Amino acid sequence: MRYLRASLAMLLCTIVPAQAQIRVEIGSPGVNIGINVPAYPHLVPVPGYPVYYDPRASSNYFFYDGLYWVYQSDNWYASSWYNGPWQPVGPYDVPLYVLRVPVRYYRHPPAQFYGWRMDAPPHWGEHWGGDWERGHAGWDHWDRRSVPHAAPLPTYQQQYSGSHYPRAPEHQVALREQHYRYQPREAVTQQNFQRQAQQRAAPEGQRGESQRQDRPAQQGRGHDNRPEGRGRDNEGNKEERDHGRQ
Repeated sequence: MRYLRASLAMLLCTIVPAQAQIRVEIGSPGVNIGINVPAYPHLVPVPGYPVYYDPRASSNYFFYDGLYWVYQSDNWYASSWYNGPWQPVGPYDVPLYVLRVPVRYYRHPPAQFYGWRMDAPPHWGEHWGGDWERGHAGWDHWDRRSVPHAAPLPTYQQQYSGSHYPRAPEHQVALREQHYRYQPREAVTQQNFQRQAQQRAAPEGQRGESQRQDRPAQQGRGHDNRPEGRGRDNEGNKEERDHGRQ
């Protein structure tokens, strides 16, 4: 009986739903965070915010300002294509409108979210520490009358799935430039688009080195990844604070 119980326990440990499997691998040109989106996501606007989310996703999956955003394992990631590859984005560079999305729209909230108000944003200041909170004073108060329009969805990506999904950075950039004319307002989105364009233009042998130099470090609680010479907020976030607060 003892051996039977041990065998059953080992068998149960190997049975994991496909959507729940999480793996972290270094990919090219970004990070594979183990979230597989086999087809174009079902994106729905978050009421009152210029952000979309996927209510059918098994992850914290959003779209804002021309990029897809995922909050996974206490890190934020962004991609210009719905199934990556993903680039890690540190706490100081995540756009405020993404951080303001209420808890109820996180489809796979981490444990620290439990007990927080569902109709309010996560307690990022409490989670990331005093330095982040001091650098983002008033981040959760803004003039709701001046909320920008949501970026158009890159629906041209619907026709690319499975074996037709583009993985090469130059292919992704070429398709985006051909089908998606939106000009991002956030500095982090502009940098992402510019980096991909540079990778497309670089000779093949130089792309790997360029990616290693451009890739930001992953950030967890309490880390400060402010670029030298920049403030604690990106350009888009500064612009938002100037609209006035409630």
